[in-house]
Amino acid sequence: MRNSEIGKEVIKKQLPLIPKLPGVYKMLSINNEILYVGKAKNLPNRLKSYVSEKNHIIRTERMLSQTKKLEITTTSNESEALLLEANLIKKHKPKFNILLRDDKSFPFIYISNKSQWPQITKHRGKKNKDGFFFGPFASAGSANWTIKMIQKIFQLRVCDDTVFKNRERPCILYQIKRCSGPCVGFVKEHDYKKSVEDAIEFVSGKSRKIQKSLSDQMEVASEELDFERAAILRDRIKSLNIIQSSQRINEANLIEADVIAAYKESGKTCVQVFFYRSKQNWGNQPYFPKHDPDEKLSDILNSFVIQFYENKSVPKSIILSEEIKEKELIEKTLTQKENKDINISVGKRGSKLKVITQAINNAKDSLNRKLYESQNNKNLFEEVCKKFDLDNNIKLIEVYDNSHIQGTNSVGALVAYGEEGFIKKRYRKFNIKVKGNQQDDYGMMKEVLNRRFKRAIQEKDNYLSFPDLVLIDGGKGQYSTARDTMNELGLHDIPVVAIAKGKQRNSGNETFFHNGREYKFEKNDPTLFFLQRIRDEVHRFAISAHRAKRKRGISKSLLDQIEGVGGIRKRALLNHFGSARAVESASLDEIKSVDGIEEKVAKKIYNYFHE
Repeated sequence: MRNSEIGKEVIKKQLPLIPKLPGVYKMLSINNEILYVGKAKNLPNRLKSYVSEKNHIIRTERMLSQTKKLEITTTSNESEALLLEANLIKKHKPKFNILLRDDKSFPFIYISNKSQWPQITKHRGKKNKDGFFFGPFASAGSANWTIKMIQKIFQLRVCDDTVFKNRERPCILYQIKRCSGPCVGFVKEHDYKKSVEDAIEFVSGKSRKIQKSLSDQMEVASEELDFERAAILRDRIKSLNIIQSSQRINEANLIEADVIAAYKESGKTCVQVFFYRSKQNWGNQPYFPKHDPDEKLSDILNSFVIQFYENKSVPKSIILSEEIKEKELIEKTLTQKENKDINISVGKRGSKLKVITQAINNAKDSLNRKLYESQNNKNLFEEVCKKFDLDNNIKLIEVYDNSHIQGTNSVGALVAYGEEGFIKKRYRKFNIKVKGNQQDDYGMMKEVLNRRFKRAIQEKDNYLSFPDLVLIDGGKGQYSTARDTMNELGLHDIPVVAIAKGKQRNSGNETFFHNGREYKFEKNDPTLFFLQRIRDEVHRFAISAHRAKRKRGISKSLLDQIEGVGGIRKRALLNHFGSARAVESASLDEIKSVDGIEEKVAKKIYNYFHE
């Protein structure tokens, strides 16, 4: 029996039991690992094709050879099956499916409409607040740039409510003309609200209308001899002109559209997504889906589109670089999901072809950079192996570091680096739990490595795979601790290298420790720069984790230690007084005057600070 016949037999046995309904099927291995997720309008008909067809592509042959079990989930219609398939693929990441990686939510710009003095801010996640949301933006940088422009022109506040309510003088943003100072009454309420309305129209693409409105206001101010206000309006018009000249207005006049273009080379693919809203290009994002090298570009794009929009808002128009086989089904599914008409088209002529050509060129450039970096990393891994005389090939390095201040807020950090660069989803931080280790660097390292690798040994299928090299930020002592810990866990075959700075802590004079030997690199050695770079990344991550932990500790104010003061009362006190120290110096009557603080609780708070 050929290997693929194993999977065919599994399907044959199940076929008589499968209802003729739409749904999703999962191919599973002997270890219950999900190998592939597929969907069908008629499940038995789709699964029969695996049995009846004789010349499957190599990928399908490999999948069938590993299939030991089949699971079925029926749905009420094909659209539901399509969304369920996308959800399961993203959740389980089966190795024989085309996978969208680096999936994340996109930032929006949010302007509140409940506040007396609305705030403009960046927002991610569910849009469950009252107000106006504009987006998505391709990156935080794109959103920040737009907020900065809005600050320059309309001078809206960006500070949060707690800071806003407790300011006695304006911050530096007022000094540099990025805020009108509503916190201290430097702008009238109706003028501020007019600025908010103008900002909303500006982000909605009505910049010409805003320019005319500002010009009219400037003329009125001049006629009324209010030269100070006229000068402010003049500066806003100047900023608007600068923005309009640099703003990326799209030639296709796209009001609400995503442009998605794919480019494939050397068995790898880059998919570029451009976000067009309100006739403006709000940035682009490259994706590198995981797929079989022989996969057709149209199939990659087809799978990408439904996975991409499975958990995201969909624009009215989606423009693609390739025809996809399930265009009508995806259109219908997304239309039902969004409760509005969704149109999917291919940019073949005119202005649509121009934006698609631009997107394809971007995809090509991004893929070329990715392929170059990947090849460069392979070469660097080979050089690391040669330098330290390692027997195994390196495809994955894990780097470890600790951070603390005199034993407080101690944190261990792990970052990972593979052939395609830093792997953020493998980053981990470890809060040091053993008290004796909290100011002992060697004890911290031992605890971190024990926790990371013990769990990996116990949960082989559910935790991080083992690295090919462990790099420690530290000297000979840290190396010995790490090596002994790995040996105690039975991981003798995973090499350990420690990297230590010189006595003056100057970069470029690092000493490396491995297997009882010390190593030095030439100061311009690319391998040294590479190891420094990944060492600096774990150091940054460890410091960030430590600072975040310290900040959380600081935010646990004295108020948290008072019985009867929960989150709501604490917020009310801080909003009223500005800080825990101000509460400490407040009189009993002042504390009682805070909304939500009864006399009994007020006495507890006062007595806590004064007994």
